Amino acid sequence: MFTREKLEHCQAGLYAIVLMIAAALGLLAPNWMAKLDNSILISSIIGILMYGMFTQIPFIAIKESFGNLRFIWAILTVNYAAVPAVVWGLSQLLPNHPPVLLGVYLVLLAPCIDYVIVFTYLGRGNEKLMLLSTPVLFITQMILLPVYLWLFMGKSAAEIVNPGPFIEAFLIIIVLPLLIALAIQLISRTSPQGQTLLDFSAWIPVPFMALTLFVIVSSQISKLSEYMGLIIKVIPVYIAFMAIMPFIGRLIAKWFRLDVKSGRAVIFSGGTRNSLVVLPFALSLPDDWSTLVAAIIVTQTIVELTGELIYIRIIPNAILKE
Repeated sequence: MFTREKLEHCQAGLYAIVLMIAAALGLLAPNWMAKLDNSILISSIIGILMYGMFTQIPFIAIKESFGNLRFIWAILTVNYAAVPAVVWGLSQLLPNHPPVLLGVYLVLLAPCIDYVIVFTYLGRGNEKLMLLSTPVLFITQMILLPVYLWLFMGKSAAEIVNPGPFIEAFLIIIVLPLLIALAIQLISRTSPQGQTLLDFSAWIPVPFMALTLFVIVSSQISKLSEYMGLIIKVIPVYIAFMAIMPFIGRLIAKWFRLDVKSGRAVIFSGGTRNSLVVLPFALSLPDDWSTLVAAIIVTQTIVELTGELIYIRIIPNAILKE
């Protein structure tokens, strides 16, 4: 029987296949695929994706998140102290081109809150603690991401980022799906129909993540030839980030005296980023910026999916063994 758990476990392979198909169609039939380059279509798909993802985050049980304070402090330390320091250092290797820096900062400074749970499970980490920490990570990144952008880019960020479209994207693609998801979670506590809807919503994230990647890559890839020189320069930074963070995560896990499975969860959180949440912000930028910034973010997703397949083997077998 095909279950949601099986679908989630094979999602990395599914995304890889979708990315290859999307890239091929985008290059071979650019005029057809350009029809998908529609802001209303893309926003609708991402909005449904975010709703499905938010329904699986236990916001109602947020008090339980603080049941293991050492884990919470460890995961906050790795994501909001260690990661910004590493990202700042690696960004010095990039060209001083504001859209490139903005794309890298957006994607690398935001910790993942969705498929990191699955990869934590596959890497023999404590996926339950990872799940319970997602409300904390979501709220903190929404608060701290603008702060880090201002610290790292200053006036450059202000010149590029028009707050109007950003606020609109935040309200439509983040706040509205979040409120609907919270309402469904509350209803599900007393209503069987609400629980049925919540269970159905759990099937949404993987197919809509695949659909999002397909629409973005197939509609944008033909425009990237003029940016390819810049995109290639960010790939080594993404690889270096994924190579460095497990060792820093291990040090932080040991510093907070976490058990092995909790330590692995901290490592996975530090190395896995949140392209889904920040992608709508990239698409809300002016047209002459959005294509490049979105491409920088999607490139990180491609690198990360490959890196996660390595993570699930080396983290439990070499970096943090029993």
